[in-house]
Amino acid sequence: MNNLQILNQNGQLVVSSRTVAENFEREHKTVLRSIEDIKNQLGTAQNYAMLFIENEYENLNNRQYKEYLLTRDGFSLLVMGFTGPKALNWKLKYIQAFNEMEQTLKNGQVKLSKELQAIIMLDQKNTETNNRMDKLENDMPLFNIECKELQALVRKIGIKSLGGYKTPAYKDNSLRTKVYKDIQGQLKRQFGINRYEAIKRVQIDPAIETLENYKLPLFLQDDITLLNNQLEIPFSDLN
Repeated sequence: MNNLQILNQNGQLVVSSRTVAENFEREHKTVLRSIEDIKNQLGTAQNYAMLFIENEYENLNNRQYKEYLLTRDGFSLLVMGFTGPKALNWKLKYIQAFNEMEQTLKNGQVKLSKELQAIIMLDQKNTETNNRMDKLENDMPLFNIECKELQALVRKIGIKSLGGYKTPAYKDNSLRTKVYKDIQGQLKRQFGINRYEAIKRVQIDPAIETLENYKLPLFLQDDITLLNNQLEIPFSDLN
């Protein structure tokens, strides 16, 4: 077990609060504060004497700093509130490390304590809840305002593709319809939908990117260029 450092303190298995902080990716001062909060809630020293052992360590500058040595129960109580996939993984590693050390000391088979079983069950429930929330968020349809934003972007790109809203190409109803139909068609093909409302909220950014990267097909480009470049012949020249 790498970086776990389960220590044998006069027959009592403990782990340093510094090691816990490092493995669970928390600042040591934050872990110390959590331990102090638990101690305050427990009240008398007798209540937490078998959980947290106050200790000191020496840093590279030979200065003394405070730490705690956590017994198995103290560790279980502290990390019960640590959630997430990484946290669960480290809890399981510590459980295995404590078990292996206890087996070495007792030379017998050790079962998981009820507290540690509760930790695993709690983490599994939290993970399942988070997965359901992520799936729900990913499957949510667009809000009405987001649909309108996509529609506005389609109009903007259509006007730009036609050369502007005052151009002959834009004023040509048939050509304008073809351009908007092609823009919308690209969005529908990209996401396999028939209407804006069918796009999921998680797809809003790719949908915007699809529209912003839209390019006219060559035949529509030619029709627009031809129509916009036509010069009106003055009536006087026909006489």
